Amino acid sequence: MSPVERGSYTAKFTDGPLEGKTIRTDFTSAGEPQARLTIPAAASSKKYLYRRSSGLEFGDSDRPSAVDYRYVEAIVG
Repeated sequence: MSPVERGSYTAKFTDGPLEGKTIRTDFTSAGEPQARLTIPAAASSKKYLYRRSSGLEFGDSDRPSAVDYRYVEAIVG
């Protein structure tokens, strides 16, 4: 699949520093939701690592339209 064909979904952060926030992100080249996301913090060199959890929402497709992510750790540097 090309990047245009992959599509995207909403990543929902269920806890940690980004709790309640969402972002739009692309499916992997295999058509799956990303297993982990690294999100830069707003005002530092810190990044937040989130891993996919079991929460999935579906719209009009067999692929999820939204996926829950749980906080793992802050990465500095």
